[in-house]
Amino acid sequence: MKKLLFITTLIGCTAGSAFAQQAKSINVESWCGAYSKSEVEAYNKPFTEKTGIVVNMIDSDDPQTPLTAQVRAKNVSSDVFDIEVAPAIRLCDEGALVEINPDDLPPAPDGTPARDDFLPDTLHDCAVPNILWGTVIAYDKTKFPENPPTKAADFFDTEKFPGKRGLPKNPKRTLYLALIADGVPADKIFETLDTPEGVDQAFKKLDTIKKDVVWWEAGAQPMQLLADGEVSMTTAYNGRVFDAMVAEKKPFEVIWDGQYMDMNMFVIPKDAPNPELAMEYVKFATATEQLANQAKWISYGPARKSSAPLIGKYSDGVTDMAPHMPTAPEHLETAVFDDPEFWADHDAELTERFNAWLAG
Repeated sequence: MKKLLFITTLIGCTAGSAFAQQAKSINVESWCGAYSKSEVEAYNKPFTEKTGIVVNMIDSDDPQTPLTAQVRAKNVSSDVFDIEVAPAIRLCDEGALVEINPDDLPPAPDGTPARDDFLPDTLHDCAVPNILWGTVIAYDKTKFPENPPTKAADFFDTEKFPGKRGLPKNPKRTLYLALIADGVPADKIFETLDTPEGVDQAFKKLDTIKKDVVWWEAGAQPMQLLADGEVSMTTAYNGRVFDAMVAEKKPFEVIWDGQYMDMNMFVIPKDAPNPELAMEYVKFATATEQLANQAKWISYGPARKSSAPLIGKYSDGVTDMAPHMPTAPEHLETAVFDDPEFWADHDAELTERFNAWLAG
């Protein structure tokens, strides 16, 4: 089943990735599935309509992987990449990315400069944020018709809430959840993980469900696992869950307790084939209206303050998007915010221990 899921995901993320070189076009490498579709609708189509520049969308399970490979090989074929914060900072520090001056980005509709309109601490030297998203817990409502789970601790209670659990095969989005479920406050997660005792605590909690875990490695897999009944609960990216619930009418529900908040960024490699066109795309895509329009297609929070009031209904014209946003105030109460500096310092050692734990 795991092999089948991988193949299915691979096919889904590579279909349509082939592109023809055109006289005036750019290649944008991003995530596959519902997220890719949201960018095509909110950014790419209107950008092409306005400028005549064709956008070739290249889907990937994790765009930082091809970006790093292309940079290392000194053979960069895409102009813009949509990646997470930590690799954006790392590649910028390595001198692989174009520096982007916030003063070159479009202001808010009321004239507020971009550097003041983007959410605090989201702009980086070589990266412009587009959305904030959360890793959340999703469950199948048909499995728990009475007294459904409501908090992170319920994910680890297989007696009260029977069934397999889906978790990503990496330490970044598993250790935090174990600590949240074990009673560690959201704002103390990285402080706790910075100690040997805290790491031991996280793995001890994971031990309690290890035999019941089905591991996933690509964003499309957890929703497939849930739909196929392979698991009764799984962590997943909140936009994927929304798409399954609203667009596909699946009987799923979200637990926001202890969501892991992260951010996506647009970056331009220094050796991009079309750096000037790439910059025009980034400026267009991260303007107020475009960021707000993306929320019509997926439940991710725009990185600009001025975009928030423009968020309305889903593309179905019926579903209000505000309650589904990871940035909704009630969803932020127990949210864990990603700490790129922590992972820059600890990713290698925690990944090594995680892999050893998996094999043990």
